[in-house]
Amino acid sequence: MSPSAFVKFTETLFQHLLVRALLTLLLAWAAALVCSALRIPLPWMIGPLLITAGLTMANGPTASWTPLRNCGQWTIGGALGLYFTPQIVSLVGSLWWAMAIGIVWALVLGLVFGAWLYRVNGSAGPLHIAGLSRVTTYFSSPIGAASEMTLMGERHGASTDLIASAHSLRVMLVTLIVPFGFQWAGLHGLDTTLPGPRIVVLPNLALWTLLTGAGCWVMVKTKRANPWFIGALAVSILLTANGLSQSALPPGMVNAAQLVIGISLGVRFTPGFVHMAPRWMASVALATVVMIALCGGFAWGLSHVVDLHWATLLLGTSPGGVAEMAITAKVLQLGVPIVTAFHVMRLAAVLLLAEPMYRWWYQEPL
Repeated sequence: MSPSAFVKFTETLFQHLLVRALLTLLLAWAAALVCSALRIPLPWMIGPLLITAGLTMANGPTASWTPLRNCGQWTIGGALGLYFTPQIVSLVGSLWWAMAIGIVWALVLGLVFGAWLYRVNGSAGPLHIAGLSRVTTYFSSPIGAASEMTLMGERHGASTDLIASAHSLRVMLVTLIVPFGFQWAGLHGLDTTLPGPRIVVLPNLALWTLLTGAGCWVMVKTKRANPWFIGALAVSILLTANGLSQSALPPGMVNAAQLVIGISLGVRFTPGFVHMAPRWMASVALATVVMIALCGGFAWGLSHVVDLHWATLLLGTSPGGVAEMAITAKVLQLGVPIVTAFHVMRLAAVLLLAEPMYRWWYQEPL
């Protein structure tokens, strides 16, 4: 085979989705092992996230295979549900008022974030981006439901590329900054609530897989938000709270789920990501860091009226994604069911209220 033919064959091979996905998986696995050896927090998610994001921005042949990402969300959602024993369900239920305060905080923070983005990047701002509208900055700012915010923004004529990039960068920064900050501060192992089942029982695990998979299927068919995560979480909570299908998950299964979720985050950072609107990305990055700090202050204040450590409350109220923050809580042992409940309730509220609030805020008719 001539050199030119070999190059053409290689290029054709790397254009195949499954080949690129396999290559990405191997590189992500190697990055996870390196991060684990270096004692980096969340090595099975942060390692794949960083290597995939770097290679994708460098126009490398990376890919995230959607079925694998869905299975990863299914696994993580189901694993988190194992923490919801009857005692924990009672504890979470008693904290409904704190979650309500967290929802109000998230909604207000999102409005302020959006207003600031427009002030800085709008027609009169110092980082003016031509054609930037208030609808774009509004749907770039809600804390949670990134994919759904992009779709909502599209319905109202927003710049979807700017919305998607803002949410992707925000989630990535929170996923990196918070775990490293907690490790540096020695904030881990504070959770005294362990998941109900602690031993792998294969027949029960098989039944658990079947039932949580059915929950995912129902959520997909009814077109719910984040169906693979929420569907598995809901069924797993129901089973655990009632003492049914008792089995822990193999650690390798959870690590693999973190790996594919890290990849799915990393491939969002395409080669055009950095060049698209550097000023926009810089303003989003700055705002994200400020929001993390503000959420830290909010969590510290809330911890004085709630019998929970402020680190757990920071994870529960941080401007990160539900899966990423729940994984952080699980790995660092920081109030997993509390963090999960805070984020799920916030996600539901954002999905329900974001569009009506936009219409009310900007007086747009139904």
